[in-house]
Amino acid sequence: MKDLEKRSGELGVEFREAEGKRTLVGYAAIWNSDTTIGDYFIERIAPGAFTAALSGDILALCDHDIGRVIGRTKSGTLRLAEDQRGLKVEIDVPDTTDGNDLWTLVKRGDVSGMSFAFRATKQEWDDTGDLPKRTILEAELYEVTATALPAYTDTTLATRSLEAARSEVEQLKERRAADAAAAARRVAERRASMEQKFRGIQSPEGRSADAS
Repeated sequence: MKDLEKRSGELGVEFREAEGKRTLVGYAAIWNSDTTIGDYFIERIAPGAFTAALSGDILALCDHDIGRVIGRTKSGTLRLAEDQRGLKVEIDVPDTTDGNDLWTLVKRGDVSGMSFAFRATKQEWDDTGDLPKRTILEAELYEVTATALPAYTDTTLATRSLEAARSEVEQLKERRAADAAAAARRVAERRASMEQKFRGIQSPEGRSADAS
């Protein structure tokens, strides 16, 4: 999907092991935390941005690789929840090569970040600062993963997001201008029609007819 974006951060990943069950716990996103995206814009995620998305079938992957699934909401091995801090992630790590490798890397501290892939469906932009500020209000969520690379952005997608947002703003301005022009025409037409009626009533023919 061409407009799929990926974000990650050094938010920390905990490992829990009890009764033979291995679980990774962390946050994929933190609410209202400003982050600069490739020096293009500042981004923050509003609380509740993923509420609608949590009912979908979301994957837990290794390094965003669709061929390396380690959990899934549909099967209950991936659990996602929004709390006061952000989007919380729990992954029941499988006894597979990818799962075992990931578990070892997290315990060693080699993997310490959480990442997620999303598509913004509702957003706001503020261009009043030195850098444009983007607030993600709603987003579709496709996958989450533990990652060794805490880099927060894909700059190509960041550029595309900014260009798309500016295009949306321009289109909105054009629509509003067109609507305003159409409304002005309708008002002018109504006024012209009323004036014609008024002039007809006040015409000499009209007065002489009344006088007779």
